[in-house]
Amino acid sequence: MTPAINLLKKKKISHEILQYTHSPDAPSYGLEACEKLGLATTEVFKTLVAETDNHNLMVALVPVTSTLNLKALAKAAGCKKAAMAKAEDVQRSTGYILGGVSPLGQKKNLPTFIDSSASALNVMFVSAGRRGLELKLSPSDLASLSRAVFADIACE
Repeated sequence: MTPAINLLKKKKISHEILQYTHSPDAPSYGLEACEKLGLATTEVFKTLVAETDNHNLMVALVPVTSTLNLKALAKAAGCKKAAMAKAEDVQRSTGYILGGVSPLGQKKNLPTFIDSSASALNVMFVSAGRRGLELKLSPSDLASLSRAVFADIACE
């Protein structure tokens, strides 16, 4: 069990856990999940952590085939600039290792932004908190639990 799975169980949120054997040679954790689990790339979201110009951390979820638009994220967060957070800051604030960062069950409750493309989906997949472990849940449940805001933060 991971903190993300424990949170979903505690809150009695409908979800499904999917598991696959992670390959250390995989160039993309999200695309590996799509391939090994047979999932649509539009439904699998990667969890990224960015830092504001004021050195505050925030979480951004974008489809695995997309890139995070840092300018759009900064605008959504109401700050001037955003940059990707350092790995050690991500691990310290979330409690997860890179490639296994879940938007749920993090050590600190960080402001969270989900790309608006998720709002049109019935289900989405995010990391369950470990490489090789995915969660299937509704975007509205994820947004509610993480107190996230939907925003146009992805670019192809």
